[in-house]
Amino acid sequence: MNRIDKMSDQDIDYSDIPELDDSFLSNMTVELPKPKERISLRLDPEVLDWFKKDGPGYQTRINAVLKSYVEACKR
Repeated sequence: MNRIDKMSDQDIDYSDIPELDDSFLSNMTVELPKPKERISLRLDPEVLDWFKKDGPGYQTRINAVLKSYVEACKR
C-alpha cells in the first residue's frame, strides 16, 4: 500500500482547488463517441494470433493500433 492509499480524506489538502458552482456545469457539454462500424477484415494469421494472445479485447487493441497510425499520419 502506498502513502496516498494510507491517507484518510481528512489528511488531504484541498485548499488549492477552487469550489465548483452551477456556472461550471452550465458550460459543460457531453460528446458521445461515434458508434464503431462492423466490417469484415482479412488479416494474416500471425497478425491475428499476436493480437489474440493477450486474450479478450483483441479487436479493441487492433482498432487502437490503427487509430494511432492514422493520427501519426496526420502530423
